[in-house]
Amino acid sequence: MAGLFYLPRLFVYHSEVKIQAETAQIFAKMEYRLLKFIMNPAMLLTWIFGILLLLQLDNLLMWWVSLKLIAVLSLTIFHMYLGKCRKNFEAGINPKSSRFYRKINEIPTILLIIIVFLVIYKP
Repeated sequence: MAGLFYLPRLFVYHSEVKIQAETAQIFAKMEYRLLKFIMNPAMLLTWIFGILLLLQLDNLLMWWVSLKLIAVLSLTIFHMYLGKCRKNFEAGINPKSSRFYRKINEIPTILLIIIVFLVIYKP
């Protein structure tokens, strides 16, 4: 989750510097390392342990479990979108503004609140 909060914030700063600037290269390296060495392995482990946890449930068709899976899948799609954005920055292509990245930085917060609510309260 920390990576999902931090990577869009790096994109905000990266989008505010010139493409050929040394700072842009530093941001690109930070984004690459964060995504490849921290976020991707964490996502993989989250899915593995989540599936193992699901196998322990008696009734997988409970509606709150389905909603939680949809929220977790949404986080995964968001994670993949951030990977695409990182590749665009690496290629020197960034059609988005820093304001856009500030707005999408709120997506993981909203999904986290939904997921935690569903886990704790099991409505």
